[in-house]
Amino acid sequence: MTSSRPGRDPNRGGASVAIHGADLTEVLYCAAREARRGLNAVAAGVYMPDEREGELRLALAGGSMPSCFTLPGRMGLDTPSASVQAWQTGEAAVLIDPNPTRPDRRHVLPYPYTALSVPVTADDRRFGVLTVLRPETSGDFSPAERTALGDIGSRLADALARLAGDGISLTPGLLPTLIPPEADVDTQAFIPGWGVRDVPGSTGASMMYPLRRLAELLNRAATTDEIVAAARYCVMSPLHARALVLLCAKEGRLWVLGHSGDSSRMVRDLHGTGLDARTPAAEAFEGRPLCVHEKRAADNDPLADDEARTELFLPLVGDGQFIDLPLTDSKQVVGVCCLSFSGPRGFPPEERALLGMMAGLLGAAVERVRLNARQREVARCLQRFLLPTRLPDLPRLATTARYRPADVRSKAGGDWYDVLRLPNDRAVMVVGDVEGHSMESAAVMGQVRTAVASYATEGHRPTTVIDRTGGLLADLGTDLTVTCCVVALDTLDGIAEVALAGHPAPLVRRPDGSIGVLDAPANLPLGVCAADPCQGREHSIGSGSVLMLYTNGLVGLYSADPQDCARELLGSGDGGSAPDLERLADAVVAEFCTPQMRRDDAALLLARYEGAQGQDEPRTAGLHIRRRDLRGVRDARGFVHDHLGSWGLEDLSDPLELIVSEIVTNALVHAGSDVDVRLRAFPDRVRLEVRDSDSNPPVPSPLALAEEENAEAEHGRGMLIVQTLAEEWVSSPNGRGKTVSLTLPISS
Repeated sequence: MTSSRPGRDPNRGGASVAIHGADLTEVLYCAAREARRGLNAVAAGVYMPDEREGELRLALAGGSMPSCFTLPGRMGLDTPSASVQAWQTGEAAVLIDPNPTRPDRRHVLPYPYTALSVPVTADDRRFGVLTVLRPETSGDFSPAERTALGDIGSRLADALARLAGDGISLTPGLLPTLIPPEADVDTQAFIPGWGVRDVPGSTGASMMYPLRRLAELLNRAATTDEIVAAARYCVMSPLHARALVLLCAKEGRLWVLGHSGDSSRMVRDLHGTGLDARTPAAEAFEGRPLCVHEKRAADNDPLADDEARTELFLPLVGDGQFIDLPLTDSKQVVGVCCLSFSGPRGFPPEERALLGMMAGLLGAAVERVRLNARQREVARCLQRFLLPTRLPDLPRLATTARYRPADVRSKAGGDWYDVLRLPNDRAVMVVGDVEGHSMESAAVMGQVRTAVASYATEGHRPTTVIDRTGGLLADLGTDLTVTCCVVALDTLDGIAEVALAGHPAPLVRRPDGSIGVLDAPANLPLGVCAADPCQGREHSIGSGSVLMLYTNGLVGLYSADPQDCARELLGSGDGGSAPDLERLADAVVAEFCTPQMRRDDAALLLARYEGAQGQDEPRTAGLHIRRRDLRGVRDARGFVHDHLGSWGLEDLSDPLELIVSEIVTNALVHAGSDVDVRLRAFPDRVRLEVRDSDSNPPVPSPLALAEEENAEAEHGRGMLIVQTLAEEWVSSPNGRGKTVSLTLPISS
């Protein structure tokens, strides 16, 4: 029994031969086969650069199927791998530990293989990287083996240079070609575009790669957009389809879930069509895949409409072709995948079987994402209805709030805010946070908010409110941690009592622009048994000060010191002594709106103390309009007219009546909810606020039509009138809807 020397091909007696081939796949195949045989490797692959994406892409891999599938299909140039290291350094690389900079930590490899990579370079031109895998039990690669693989890489580079000189494209397909071990028996005929001609098993192995990759991507997909991206990469691209559209059925009609490619015509033709229509997509919902051939009929053909589409599985002539695949879960059809091709083509049984398996994966993913979306919507709907409908009108205290949910992957959160109006000119402000993102978090939030509001309304001090709520929460038996901040403010003398239950302390922005902390003992979170009662602290609040209560989701994710970060946020916006609360709130939450910051939900409550006893008080008035009240717009105009007249501000009556008429009309028509109108007159300005329960912003538009990029926003010519009469207006969502607010100056 003889054994071959490392780095030599036993079939060639150790001699090195030139690598030849008529096209790119044949050349890559010859190099990968020689590398695998010569180094006794379980797999060999060739990576080529994708300069547009800035990554390495697997062009071809050969060997056993489990080992081939461990080779990543794409690698960014910052990936800790032997292939990337060889590409960047131009030298052979072996990377056993994915983090060699930390020798004190041993990382477990995801797969039991050791990789050796060499650059494929000729005349200072880099073509790619040649990589082989060997079981980690085989030991390290010897210097002779590194030299042998480098020699194969050099000959591969020469062959690629010859192809380039002959004008042959060196751009691989989007998905790699797979070559099984030579011992496998080929039972399939070669299909162009799949594998290497005359190489047994390469067609079937190559067709399995996009199927496996599709399953991997769909397992991670959390949104319909991610499903469409996976289908574009693993279904549309390898089949060379022109366009892809995913459909679902609801209330007897077809609706587009997502689309890719040259799909505008398909979307227009399919979106909103009835399930009873004589269309292939509608028929596919019955569970029968359709391959439809479209041919161009003569202009004078009276049967053009009936013969424009002929259902065939193997069309041979015509101008275009469509495939409509039913997407099924375990029991029913949940959607249809429509593929469009530039021209007719045949679909051998192997490709049709592949399409069937892909359709099954897509169907399961679509149903899972839709189910998760429904669950998230139920949880968020519950949470929205547990938040305050509107904040109360307080003569000396202006308030505004913001709530931002976590990202789309989260079901719900437990943050909340509240403002309570009590007798004797007292107000209680509350912000709290229940841990987690689940239905239980939202339910516990509702229980705690109700308890805090009930105890505060009974007249208890903030410390007593926290003690009693904590005892009630302990009796409820939840394992979730709840933190809370309660501030009771006497609007006559500006004395504020602060009590905390493991929550960040509120901040205060003074009229001179300085920012301080309303310190109080931290205490324990609600529901945690404590031997001592809750401790609070009193502070004196000056006229014109702004209080900020918040949850740690607003600052805790991107700052080493959350309190310093909160100070910076409160200091944002204009630097005036009396900042506009709505604009300040928008500035505070602006950073939180970025996707990377929305891992946790956040609540913000801002309050501006207008002044203590003896100072001029702002004049306030409010009007509540019920949904579908046909007289609501008229009542709003009369409300503004009467109060401005009683305040001696008749000059502002006409423009403000027109403004409130348009905003209230917009809210009643588009939001379909109750509407609250609030009017506040200050010495130098009049402020109008209109609140409803729809968070979508109003958008001024010359046409009352929804544009595709902002299809859910409220549109209308009336908002153009508002924009003309009021130079500046804002729309602010608060978790239960939005507030449209504006200010008009009072002429001196």
